Amino acid sequence: MNKEQQRREALLYHAKPQPGKIKIVPTKPYATQRDLALAYSPGVAIPCLEIEKNKEDVYKYTAKGNIVAVISNGTAVLGLGNIGPEASKPVMEGKSLLFKIFADIDGIDIELDATDVDKFVETVKAIAPTFGGINLEDIKAPEAFEIERRLKEELDIPVMHDDQHGTAIISAAALLNALEITHRKISEAKIVVSGAGAAAVSCTKLYKAFGAKAENIVMLDSKGVIRSDRENLSIEKMEFASDRKIDTLEEAMQDADVFIGLSIANILSPEMLKSMAKDPIVFAMANPDPEIEYNLACKTRDDIIMATGRSDHPNQVNNVLGFPFIFRGALDVRATKINEAMKMAAVRALADLTREPVPEQVNIAYDTTRLTFGKDYIIPKPFDPRLITKIPPAVAKAAIESGVAKAPIQDWKKYEDELYLRSGNDNKVVRLMHNRARQNPKRIVFAEAELLDVMKAAQIVYDEGIAIPILLGDRETIENLKKELDFDAEVPIIDPRSDESKDIRATYAIKLWESRKRKGETKYSANVNMGKRNYFGAMMLLEGDADGMISGYSRSYPKVLKPVFEVLGRAKGVKNASTVNIMITERGPLFLADTSINIDPSAEDLAEIAQMTANVASNFGFNPVMAMLSYANYGSSGHPNAQKVRDAVKILHERNPDLVVDGEIQTDFALSQELCHNNFPFSKLAGKKVNTLIFPNLDSANITYKLLKGLNNADSIGPIMVGLRRSAHILQLGASVDEMVNMAAVAVIDAQEREKRKKAKMGGNK
Repeated sequence: MNKEQQRREALLYHAKPQPGKIKIVPTKPYATQRDLALAYSPGVAIPCLEIEKNKEDVYKYTAKGNIVAVISNGTAVLGLGNIGPEASKPVMEGKSLLFKIFADIDGIDIELDATDVDKFVETVKAIAPTFGGINLEDIKAPEAFEIERRLKEELDIPVMHDDQHGTAIISAAALLNALEITHRKISEAKIVVSGAGAAAVSCTKLYKAFGAKAENIVMLDSKGVIRSDRENLSIEKMEFASDRKIDTLEEAMQDADVFIGLSIANILSPEMLKSMAKDPIVFAMANPDPEIEYNLACKTRDDIIMATGRSDHPNQVNNVLGFPFIFRGALDVRATKINEAMKMAAVRALADLTREPVPEQVNIAYDTTRLTFGKDYIIPKPFDPRLITKIPPAVAKAAIESGVAKAPIQDWKKYEDELYLRSGNDNKVVRLMHNRARQNPKRIVFAEAELLDVMKAAQIVYDEGIAIPILLGDRETIENLKKELDFDAEVPIIDPRSDESKDIRATYAIKLWESRKRKGETKYSANVNMGKRNYFGAMMLLEGDADGMISGYSRSYPKVLKPVFEVLGRAKGVKNASTVNIMITERGPLFLADTSINIDPSAEDLAEIAQMTANVASNFGFNPVMAMLSYANYGSSGHPNAQKVRDAVKILHERNPDLVVDGEIQTDFALSQELCHNNFPFSKLAGKKVNTLIFPNLDSANITYKLLKGLNNADSIGPIMVGLRRSAHILQLGASVDEMVNMAAVAVIDAQEREKRKKAKMGGNK
């Protein structure tokens, strides 16, 4: 994506369909006059009077306990500098968005036109009764130190300057793990810190809290080594002034064990890196470009443990691993502050989590067989679902033990369950899916590339590194669309009808005729069909000239399904192909099947559909908990429709007794753990959270998923085709650009899985 295109995309994202990235939504009923009378006058007066009698009841009757103010004056916005309060608002809205999606905290951005410390502090103190916590952001040093110090002293709610402490907490966890891997003690490690701003000072203070010795630390600013004989040093810099008679980074790096970079790009040379001690630890955290480029550092020293702030390399030091979960824990015990004990608890929890076995969902997201504690995995991944159940409890316990918690937690198991439920309220599945596709992008055919929205989707998947698009259609039309979109990447364009495709079209036609000559296909019809993009694209897959395909944006489902089925056919051992839709709901993802193909499946068909759907859920990193749906519950009806579902369950229990599946069961009982447990304690679903729904026929499945999508604005990924010989997926007519991008990612992941199975089979045959 070129800079102008990136500029246009960013502005469009922030402006449409409505300006900004966050909004306020009601949490209580408001449909009736009675509701409104309770919400406002006269009913609202009652909780007001209760709070007047006891201020702590504000946490009981209002949202204060789950609201964090994200406050900045725009004087030190990351990568942009002093741009002012209005210009900093998109960043603060973005921070509020991260609070919500990672920890279910309502972040409210506040931009202050105040550079004077006294004015800033007084303003924040005046509005503090509104909030459960204060997150300070992008305030320049040294004012940031004084502002945070005073607010922590003068307020009775948690205050944290994330620029200082976020990086400190994450990097400290990574450092503890790196030191363990290299068999070093932090008290003996020689540490060089490049940078002396808020983040660098906070990082180094935290390292000292864990045992780093002042005499082993050298800090540098823009003037060189901060020495004790330098004049006019700030209080913060004085703490780290060295008595060593050195001036440059080059001198400081001699025999150093650890380099901490919070400065500028490319300041660390290969020669400096070579001068470090054995098994050097290098955290080059300048963004977007680190102090030394990752590949150059690894090439220079093969014994290095390297971390950066970037997501495209191992060991990303990312603040999102910290601030949402630290505030979550602090808010949940109504802590009066975020103290050193709480920050250190977060460090230890992050470090310990890295050493635990990694969930398959995380391995799948990063397309790795098994992430294990070691030099390329010293800090958890941002997509790790365990973060919300590990970090907040650690922080909350530290708050209680250090005496700053007003509402101590009594039932920790219940608390962890509540935290887990909070994690189901966002689009983690989509982020996981895109991230996994990027690990090993595949060649995906866009069979309708002459259409503007399809081209937009192809451009996005290319720019995001999700897939390598192959564009089918009229070359001139496609080239014109590319110019219109500033899509200047060199990607394959194929017109199946053109003279340039004549030879490959003829080859494909012969292949099609040979496979279908006893099914009514003639040589003439095969030649005609190979001029059609869906036939041509499907044949590309079959012949290995592409890895996946998406189509169906402009044509009805059956019209696209026919050529795909005729060319590809069903996978070995599959009786009926089917489809799965993933619905992104507030309770987490739901896998629904079969939503598009089998009109009235038999019991045997339903069992096959269920098994293939379970495989889809597993491929996305979820343990399938499957409800076989019906209008009846466990034998309450003898009708053949209910009996069919009952028979399918019996088949599944016999063939795969370890699969968590049961029925026949009504949808409300399936989705409510309490209802299911109280009424059917014998069920395999009792006490479990169902994430997969198998419908008895196409009517019920298709209607349900479109109803969810239409009424609840639930995002839908699919229909995901299962049971074909290759990775081909058919869109719903008129799919959105985002839906096409998601389906391209699905096609990539499908192709990745097929490639893995093929390699495993080949390995097993050796």
